[in-house]
Amino acid sequence: MAHFHHMGMNSMDQNSTMPPSHHHPATSASHSHGGGDSSVMMMMPMTFYFGFKNVELLFSGLVINTAGEMAGAFVAVFLLAMFYEGLKIARESLLRKSQVSIRYNSMPVPGPNGTVLMETHKTVGQQMLSFPHLLQTVLHIIQVVVSYFLMLIFMTYNGYLCIAVAAGAGTGYFLFSWKKAVVVDITEHCH
Repeated sequence: MAHFHHMGMNSMDQNSTMPPSHHHPATSASHSHGGGDSSVMMMMPMTFYFGFKNVELLFSGLVINTAGEMAGAFVAVFLLAMFYEGLKIARESLLRKSQVSIRYNSMPVPGPNGTVLMETHKTVGQQMLSFPHLLQTVLHIIQVVVSYFLMLIFMTYNGYLCIAVAAGAGTGYFLFSWKKAVVVDITEHCH
């Protein structure tokens, strides 16, 4: 195997236009650097697996080693995924509530032949430096961080944790999304 790697380096160097002085630092760096990379890559699984031994969860100090710890991590990840779905729905609801009183304004307008028309005007209601917008910004940051945490948890390739993410997201959507109001933009003209 070492011979094959050496041949690959020689063929690469023959095709290279760099002078021979470049060859020595590149090989010594690749051997020392490559050794570090291969040991890291060997420890990180790249396929789905089911297990609970030596599973790192987001932080180096948070390592799962027993079935009980995996069960606890499953519940925590499940709740985090549910929280993420609930947070998305809560942000939409807060945004609608902060804009509902000023977004749609209906007013009677005199029409032809003495009729009265009801005209609906849409206005943009939020200002950049307002409490609702600042709250939405903070909630957005939390939502982004939680979404990346869930992505990184899924990328452990641990089957139990992947199921926890998917089941938590599905349960959260099931519990919270049915309350989601459908916003319909209706402009009616009453004669």
